[in-house]
Amino acid sequence: MKQASRKIGKQAVNSKPAGAAPSAESAFASYAAPLVDDAIEHASAVREDASPEALHKLRVSLRRLRSLWWAFEPLLDKGENTRQRALYKYLATAAGKTRDWDILIELITQDERVAHDTAPRLQEARGGALATSRETLSNADVKHLLQDALTSAKKELNTAHERVPLQKFVDKRVAVSERSLKKRIKRASHAKRSNYAAFHDVRKAGKKLRYLLEFFEPVLHGNRKRTQKRLKQIQKRFGTLNDVVASEMLLRDNTGLLAGSGDADAALDWLRKERKRRMRAAAGLLRKL
Repeated sequence: MKQASRKIGKQAVNSKPAGAAPSAESAFASYAAPLVDDAIEHASAVREDASPEALHKLRVSLRRLRSLWWAFEPLLDKGENTRQRALYKYLATAAGKTRDWDILIELITQDERVAHDTAPRLQEARGGALATSRETLSNADVKHLLQDALTSAKKELNTAHERVPLQKFVDKRVAVSERSLKKRIKRASHAKRSNYAAFHDVRKAGKKLRYLLEFFEPVLHGNRKRTQKRLKQIQKRFGTLNDVVASEMLLRDNTGLLAGSGDADAALDWLRKERKRRMRAAAGLLRKL
């Protein structure tokens, strides 16, 4: 994925004749088109492939699209941009509902006793979620939705009267994203351990910045290796925290699945302890950033 991002960036830089500085408007399609193609391919694969990996790839591709549309927000119609990003979020959530069950099942298997009693019913629930995900994605007609979004954005940018130098534009957008991450890290550093929302905001801001660096690294000013190292740490530490928090919420919302036994209580107790452990680990990383 990272090599593909570098290739896209080089294509954007070379999208103008020699001697002409590429504009953000003219470079947009070279960033967006491969991402749209990836998302369409992954959405098609999910119809046949029910594996956790297929769903994960689709959700990631849609998140990357949402981040790219955010990056180009200043150049696009605000209302349309908001609608498109909401669409990508909606589709990612549809894929994510099944993925959430996969994560819960994976976590629960770490406790053999709890897993033995709960796994069959959780797998059944996962099957129901997959059917719903597939139906939602099929009804949404992902291919045409994404192609229409790309066509609309390209038309708007290609007919724009002004042109913004690509390097100047991406430097500014990455700087905005970096400031947003710093602000959220500071807020989470002073938040109470019970304030998971503050920790979640750090994760989201870090993920957006990571995607932008992947997109624009070939044309950015300066070396971002130190930033990328921090982002990897955030992604790993805060990602594992988010997994257990989301799994705990999912199980609480579906305790009826394990009704009539102590399985739900045992699973929730294990997840609660794991959440506290991972929250401490995330807070420890914040102190080092």
